[in-house]
Amino acid sequence: MLKSVLFSILILFVSLIKAQSFVATVDNNTVAENDRFELRFTFEGNNLNGLKNFNPPSLKEFRVLSGPNQSTSMQIINGVSSSSLTLSYILMPNTTGAYTIGSASIQFEGKSFTTDPIKITVIKGSPKPKDASDNQISNEEIAKNLFIKATIDKNKVYLGEQVTITYKLYTRLNIAAQMSVDKLPQYQGFWAEELETAKNISFTREVIDGKQYSVGLLKRAALFPNQTGKLEVTPFQLTIPIQVQKKKNPNYVWDDFFGDPFGRSEIVEYQANSNTLKVEVMPLPENNKPSTFRGAVGRFDFSASMDKSQARTNELISLQLNISGTGNIKLLELPPFELPNGFEKYDPKIDEQINRSGKISGVKKAEYLLIPRVAGTRVIPPIEFSYFDPEKKSYQTITSKSFNIAIEQGQTTAGELSNQQNIEQLESDIRFIKTDFSDIEKKSDILLFKPGFWIASIAPLLATFVLIGWKRKQDKLSGNQQLLRYSKAEKVARNRFKKAKKFMEQNNIELFYSEISQALFGYLEDKFHIPKSEFTLDRAADELIRRNIKPELVDKMKTNAQKCEFIRFAPGTNPSQAMTEMYNSFSAVVIDIERSIAK
Repeated sequence: MLKSVLFSILILFVSLIKAQSFVATVDNNTVAENDRFELRFTFEGNNLNGLKNFNPPSLKEFRVLSGPNQSTSMQIINGVSSSSLTLSYILMPNTTGAYTIGSASIQFEGKSFTTDPIKITVIKGSPKPKDASDNQISNEEIAKNLFIKATIDKNKVYLGEQVTITYKLYTRLNIAAQMSVDKLPQYQGFWAEELETAKNISFTREVIDGKQYSVGLLKRAALFPNQTGKLEVTPFQLTIPIQVQKKKNPNYVWDDFFGDPFGRSEIVEYQANSNTLKVEVMPLPENNKPSTFRGAVGRFDFSASMDKSQARTNELISLQLNISGTGNIKLLELPPFELPNGFEKYDPKIDEQINRSGKISGVKKAEYLLIPRVAGTRVIPPIEFSYFDPEKKSYQTITSKSFNIAIEQGQTTAGELSNQQNIEQLESDIRFIKTDFSDIEKKSDILLFKPGFWIASIAPLLATFVLIGWKRKQDKLSGNQQLLRYSKAEKVARNRFKKAKKFMEQNNIELFYSEISQALFGYLEDKFHIPKSEFTLDRAADELIRRNIKPELVDKMKTNAQKCEFIRFAPGTNPSQAMTEMYNSFSAVVIDIERSIAK
């Protein structure tokens, strides 16, 4: 009897000792470069209440895709309960080679537990095949329960007509962590405008083929085709960490007996791709195309107004043009108009208000300052604005009224004032010729040898040459808009970076990322003569490569642009640091491109 009691106590003592263990495991000790693997730290004990101070090893040789992810389980065998806590990471090696993952430590009821180091071999090519008893869920099973669906509202449109593309995530699985963007869709042949979406993805319910899915809106964009034919939108690719139930391990007999009632789970990194979309783009009809048509497609209203019908010479007059409606407001070209002789016109002040909640709509206003130089009655002819209405399939023209202006003589013009001053100066210079020279003294110094004489003579000549050179440069720039944009590209980008920095200091995340992306995209458009309607990251990359810019700099440009556009998918816990890093990276790209061009 005593022996049996002692034996029971011994068994219980052994089970208690065995229950307290802390081990590290990986799902594969040999992995391929850029292949994912799971690192798990598991503590087993009779209870988990005394656990604290988990200290993981350094993972600097690997990219941490997810983790630490926590899961717990509990088992009861012969009346003895045991619990386990698992902390797991999804890792990806940076380079090939042999690596050692160091020890992790954890404290339980005042005692420290340490894992053994683990050796990992990273090879090129395909990873070492896993054992047939691999208990990970297959990608085919995940794909049935999680996918990205891209849809468009129209698959056949006219050139310049809006196509709205929507990306939604459908899932029946638990998303364990932040998603990351692997590849953005390419809108080759389109001008794209991102449409407004919520900062955080909210899910609704939708039933497909009798199955209920959680559906979240990922992204929407308005696409305006700038070329005809059959265009294709490439897939949108995300990496999504999901939590899935582990399959039963055939080597573990207790799985069959207990059916894993505590639902052991694992984190799996799944790469989801949207479907490819195709759009057929029809050319605009040539019949009845008005001569005043400048590419506007949509539905618009147009008006013109002038702030006064009477004015004096040299007095400012404001002429305002107003275009509102639905269409590509950003690329609308203002209608030209004729001015009668005797007027000067300044470049317009343009204001845009764009609504990006659905169909792109808004207002484009332009204010021209006119200065009449000659008195009299003048007439500004009616101004015409033409656009193509894709719903009516016809061209529409809106004509403003003409403007009659009565100009009275005002203040003396600059030219007249100059002539009058010259006459007064001339009168003061004319004096009666004296015949008596008695009061004239002889000067001993000859003016020709005085330094002041030469300075006074040469300085105006030098100033004249400088002014002529400056004027020629300005005339050359004014006559060549591409050259003007090229020369000012870096300055415009610098000003935008200053604005972005102010938004960063104000912690205005949305305006910061909007301004900093415009700084980069606008710089590339101006520097490499890319029209806004034709700008894509691939087009910009091609232009950089054509000018012998280093491939790594081109890749850096594209990567930063992609991160900026989709920062909302992974905002992180420190947005201020993210903005600082993005600001430094973007400005460095522009500086490096400038230096490369200057070589």
